[in-house]
Amino acid sequence: MSLVINTNSAATSASNNLAASNAMLQKSLNRLSSGSKIVNPSDDAGGLAVSMKLTAAARRSGAANINIGNSISFLQTQEGGLKVAGKVIERIGELKTLYTDPTKNASDLANYDAEFTQLKAQLTSIAAEKFNTKDLFSANVLTTQVSEDGSQTVDMSAKNLAADAGVAAITGATDLAGVTLTQIKSATEGVATMRAKNGAEQSRFEFAAELLTTNKANLEAASSRIVDVDVAAESTQLARWNTLVSAGTSMLSQANQSSQNVLQLLRG
Repeated sequence: MSLVINTNSAATSASNNLAASNAMLQKSLNRLSSGSKIVNPSDDAGGLAVSMKLTAAARRSGAANINIGNSISFLQTQEGGLKVAGKVIERIGELKTLYTDPTKNASDLANYDAEFTQLKAQLTSIAAEKFNTKDLFSANVLTTQVSEDGSQTVDMSAKNLAADAGVAAITGATDLAGVTLTQIKSATEGVATMRAKNGAEQSRFEFAAELLTTNKANLEAASSRIVDVDVAAESTQLARWNTLVSAGTSMLSQANQSSQNVLQLLRG
C-alpha cells in the first residue's frame, strides 16, 4: 500500500464505519427509550400504517364498550321502575279484591279509594321517569352501536308504560269501582312483558360488551407486535453498536496517526 499525504483512505473508511455504527447506536437508544421500534416512519412505513389502523379500531372498540355500559345502566334503571310498577299494580289488585268485600261499609271503601288514588299517582310518576333527560318509558326505540365499525347495533325496544292498555285503565279510573280485575291482570301482563324484553336486551348487551373487550385486547396485541420494541433483543443490539462505536473511534484514531509515517520518511 502506498503512503500518501492528501488522501487517508483508511481514516475515511474508519470514519464512515464509525458514523454508521453511531447512527445505529442512536436508533437503538431511541427505540429503547421510547419503547417503540418504529421511531421514524421510515423505520417501517407499512407497519406504521397498519398499526395506526389497528390502534384506531381498538380505541373505537373501547368507546363502543362505554356506550354499551351506559345502555345497560339505562336498562337497569328502567328495570327498577318496572319492578316497582309491578308491585304497585299487585297492590292495586289486592285493594280491588278487598274492595269487593260485601261486609265493608262506605267509610272502608273510601279508605281503599284513598290508597288507590296515591298508587295511581305513583304509577303515573314511574311512567314519567327519565335517565339523563331521556324518557325511560316512551314510544321511542333507542339504538346502540355494539361494534367498532358500526356494522352491528342493538335496539332497546319501546316500553311505553303509560300507554299500556291495562295501566291506562288503572290510571284513568277515578276509584276502585271504575277498574276491573281483568284490567289489572292486563296491566300486570304488560309490565311482565316489558321486563322480559328488558332482560333480553341486557343479556345481549353483556355478550356484546364481552366480545368488544376481547376484540380490543386482540387489536392491541396485534399493534404491539408491529410497533413495540423487544427490549431483550434490542439491548443485545445496543451492546453491539456500543462496542462497534468504541472500536471505530479507536481505529479512526489509529488511521489518523498512520499519516505520521510519511513525515518520518520526509525527515529521513
